[in-house]
Amino acid sequence: MLATILDPTSAIAIVLQIAVVLFCLLLGTRYGGIGLGLISGFGLLLMVFLFGLQPGKPPVDVMLTIIAVIGCASTLQQAGGLDVMMQYAEKFLRRKPELITILAPITTWFLTLLCGTGHVVYTMFPIIEDIAIKKGIRPERPMAVASTSSQMGITASPVSVATVSLASILAENAGIIDKAYSIPQILMVAIPASFSGVILAALWSIRRGKDLDKDEQFQERMKDPEFKEMVYASSETLIGKVFPKESFRAMWIFFVAIVVVVILGAFEELRPVFEGKKGMQPLSMNLVIQMVMLVAGAAILLFCKAEAGKISSTAVFKAGMTAVFSVFGVAWMADTFFQTHIDALKGSLGGVVESAPWAYALVLLIVSKLVNSQAAALVAIAPIGLQLGVAPELIVGFYGAAYGYFILPTYPSDLACIGFDKTGTTRIGKFVINHSFIIPGFISVITSCVVGAALASVLL
Repeated sequence: MLATILDPTSAIAIVLQIAVVLFCLLLGTRYGGIGLGLISGFGLLLMVFLFGLQPGKPPVDVMLTIIAVIGCASTLQQAGGLDVMMQYAEKFLRRKPELITILAPITTWFLTLLCGTGHVVYTMFPIIEDIAIKKGIRPERPMAVASTSSQMGITASPVSVATVSLASILAENAGIIDKAYSIPQILMVAIPASFSGVILAALWSIRRGKDLDKDEQFQERMKDPEFKEMVYASSETLIGKVFPKESFRAMWIFFVAIVVVVILGAFEELRPVFEGKKGMQPLSMNLVIQMVMLVAGAAILLFCKAEAGKISSTAVFKAGMTAVFSVFGVAWMADTFFQTHIDALKGSLGGVVESAPWAYALVLLIVSKLVNSQAAALVAIAPIGLQLGVAPELIVGFYGAAYGYFILPTYPSDLACIGFDKTGTTRIGKFVINHSFIIPGFISVITSCVVGAALASVLL
């Protein structure tokens, strides 16, 4: 039998298994989320059949919750509710164009908070660039930080894949950590922590780079009439566009669903009680979110003239289901490895984590970059952190570290941001790592972790 070739507990076997996991992560990122899920299956197969590891458990509860949220959000987009939200956002930005570097990241962060996905930012990029150009502001200043802020908003959203995953992980490991935190408890730490990071990154961005009239490269390119015409050409706008009443209705149904989820999470006495492993227990928030989101999506479908056949073609649906597949493969592979070696890891790493809990945040940041997903990184790393002794309060406080895919400019929203900046000021540097997003990203994440850890120690 292949599984007898290597003893799964030997040092050589462990090193080889780690190499397999890292190889699958690195290779998978070259092919995007679905490729990452598929190639993680290759690593899983090797660990089970070659190394003889017992298969771990795929995060089924998390995946089903994600699917329910994505179903509702994509139905909202198809019904036009998302466009209504974008129109309000554009009106907000154009009211004070001179403050675009501050208002743009706040807007993209808030839109993600409401919608649960950072992919809503694509519509905002040409609007932000147009406002900056007309005010003579270097577009890189608001655009780069708006891109990173849209992803930071995921850590503040009650309906994001990552937040749902974190709440599920804490609930599933309640037997180990003796406590679990609800989504409202997570958010009362995560929202101010995330927002603090966004504001500090925006303030730093105000003075970044040269003003356009002093940028030699830009002024040289402006001598080309075609380039000048392209830069100052009018951009698309949602201002003045009339949406049907059904689009507004869809938006309000979605908002009501978010409020219901938050209220039921905050007041568990409002949930029905059933017999469980530990006696009578309130209905789990995983199931609550699934039910509420399914019902909200159904209401939008029935009462807002959403075309059912086009829901699966929306950007939100495609991005969300890609994330589900990524979480599936990565989490199953990681759980198979870590659950086999958890006792050895506790012995060797438990002391390190206890004396330097920030090491957990660093690992989470790096893994997030490898898998290009906050949810996938959390599902893979947070359970291990809990079992190694990281306090659940710190798991919540360091939530912001799950956003690490700004480190290399390969994420779709960052690439789109570069593409939408016609001036070329938002760019990838000569050495790749010196790109427009890295400093705003680090400022946001570090600030979020510091503020989050402090708030968690007081509030949780």
